[in-house]
Amino acid sequence: MTREDILEAAAQVFRKKGFHGASMNDIADAVSLSKASLYHHVSSKQEILLSILDRALELLLDKISAITNQDIPADKKLRLMIRAYLQILAENMDLAAVLLFEHRALERKQHARHIPNRDKFETLWRDVIAEGVRAKLFERHDPALATRALFGAMNWTITWYHPDGDLTIEQIADQYSNLLLNGLLK
Repeated sequence: MTREDILEAAAQVFRKKGFHGASMNDIADAVSLSKASLYHHVSSKQEILLSILDRALELLLDKISAITNQDIPADKKLRLMIRAYLQILAENMDLAAVLLFEHRALERKQHARHIPNRDKFETLWRDVIAEGVRAKLFERHDPALATRALFGAMNWTITWYHPDGDLTIEQIADQYSNLLLNGLLK
């Protein structure tokens, strides 16, 4: 039994029951350990939650920062970022659900440690939107507000997306990109 196995199982448990509804016994049962043996690997449910959030943000930061570092126009970067972000969410639904919905369960100390990582990720998006404004590719809108609006649409996707649905995650990403970059008007 590895720590990664425990974090993966805990993400599944948190997704199903929510952080507050899940117990250490639930996590121990999911990895076929006794509760005492689980405490040999982790010290608390808060530690598990923070580790899952760190893992999710690390995955996202690695993928998205690689795109932001490319020497391509901001609109192309944004399209690639949207596609990569939604692919990661779709391929890691348990991790994504914990990142998007359970971060509020962090206690003050863990929350203070989590926020800079989250802000670093959000800044990647704001910077690309600001880059597009400077290059006169995008209208002069508030990059922070545009980023939050985009996250609102993308993050909600995991609540209704099904891999065997009518649209692939790539098709959804492309439609989001078109909506963001072209709007609804003809």
